Amino acid sequence: MHNQDQTLNRTAISATLHCLTGCALGEVLGLVIATAFGLGDGVSIALSIGLAFVFGYGLTMLPLLRSGMGLRAALPLAFASDTLSIATMELLDTLTIVIWPGAMGAGLGDLLFWGPLAIALFIAFWAAFPVNRWLIAQGKGHAVVMEHHHHHA
Repeated sequence: MHNQDQTLNRTAISATLHCLTGCALGEVLGLVIATAFGLGDGVSIALSIGLAFVFGYGLTMLPLLRSGMGLRAALPLAFASDTLSIATMELLDTLTIVIWPGAMGAGLGDLLFWGPLAIALFIAFWAAFPVNRWLIAQGKGHAVVMEHHHHHA
């Protein structure tokens, strides 16, 4: 039982790091674009969240597509495996940035931009970890993607 828990935790950490990578890439890009162009807070948040989902799904689909799976098969797998995890991350890290005094108005060269963002992503990781762990334990989430990836590999 202990080894199963360790394996489940390692798999969930790997899935959460994978998800965090996509979320961070999309979110940072969205915030950088919005800040550079002086876009409002609402547009900045929407752009960051949208790009987090795009990058998150994209990183999940990439190995599936490389293994020969078609887009029509890979897309629903990415949606099924990542939506709850990305939504959890985006809710927590966006909320952290929004409530952090001055973070939404900080410029790209300010520690007040990057510091809260790093802390928000850290919080988001630990919020999404139990979500991913539960999904994998149920045979859902990244467990499904890994099963398909190993089957096609």
